[in-house]
Amino acid sequence: QVQLVESGGAWVQAGASLRLSCAASTRAFTTYAMAWFRQAPGKEREVVAAVGWDGERTKYGDSVKGRFTISRDNAKNMVYLQMNGLKPEDTAVYFCAADPSRVMVHVRAGDYDYWGQGTQVTVSS
Repeated sequence: QVQLVESGGAWVQAGASLRLSCAASTRAFTTYAMAWFRQAPGKEREVVAAVGWDGERTKYGDSVKGRFTISRDNAKNMVYLQMNGLKPEDTAVYFCAADPSRVMVHVRAGDYDYWGQGTQVTVSS
């Protein structure tokens, strides 16, 4: 069982930067791949970024490549999402998720077993 708590969401203007954090309560953090997903009103949940258990392998959604960076600190049980060059279309609830996989870095929401409650990011033009 993993409990995930996101923080860092805010209202910002276009072009700003923001860093989201996700704290994981588990003694086996390094057995999980981690990811950030987002969901805007009326839209499906989509992957933003995912990272393997060792922090070496990463994957990004096409709309955020080059602007967002996912990272993890296994010593602190933390996952981060650095978001630069924010755009109004980045407005969404951002969710942290954990997948008990040491082999694959998945990008489908259905592959992730544990989810946080989400944090709101609003970007105004």
